[in-house]
Amino acid sequence: MFTGIIQGLGEIVFLDKKNGECRLTLRSLFNLENIVDGESIAVNGVCLSVETHGKDDFTVYASRETLRHTVVGEFSSGRQVNLERSLAVGDRLGGHLVSGHVDCLAHVQELRHAGQSFVCSLSFPEEYGPEIIPRGSVALDGISLTVDDCGRDFLTINVIPDTRKRTCMRWWRAGSCVHMETDMIGKYVRRLIAQQEPPRGGNGGMSRKFLLENGFL
Repeated sequence: MFTGIIQGLGEIVFLDKKNGECRLTLRSLFNLENIVDGESIAVNGVCLSVETHGKDDFTVYASRETLRHTVVGEFSSGRQVNLERSLAVGDRLGGHLVSGHVDCLAHVQELRHAGQSFVCSLSFPEEYGPEIIPRGSVALDGISLTVDDCGRDFLTINVIPDTRKRTCMRWWRAGSCVHMETDMIGKYVRRLIAQQEPPRGGNGGMSRKFLLENGFL
């Protein structure tokens, strides 16, 4: 489990791609202390397990399934990525609950200045639209961000200078492809509503009328 608060950047120093799988060795560009083999580290929002480590580097493995849902397989040596270690009990939850399981890929459509900030618009597959709400949370390349505006297949975020400076967001351009993870709570609510049994004596499933009549709204 992660929070979407990026701890620093890492640089990919070596990739070993074989048979549709990949091992990556990364060098931390910040003080990443006491790495433990087997721990989870989010790399651009993708939860990966440490296989081996040295003083300043570590190696992770990405399976075919991971490569199928992400752009990890397109990484190259020298690329810098966002890093976040998993949440420890008692840590501050500065962002929101992030699993590190990428839902889909989003594409940057536009970046424009808004004072010292940037406004960024991204498109994504329409099927994920119900899990994105205004003022809700979304993780993009592992970064916890607030949704300013959204529709069936797009969202807009405001990026403050500090976030852009500390993350790989500084290299985003129109056309950039990023990992998107929707809000965990929203996914569970959507699943529960979709599977809800029709009310006894009713002729439909979960509805606004049903929620109103039973005190949920």
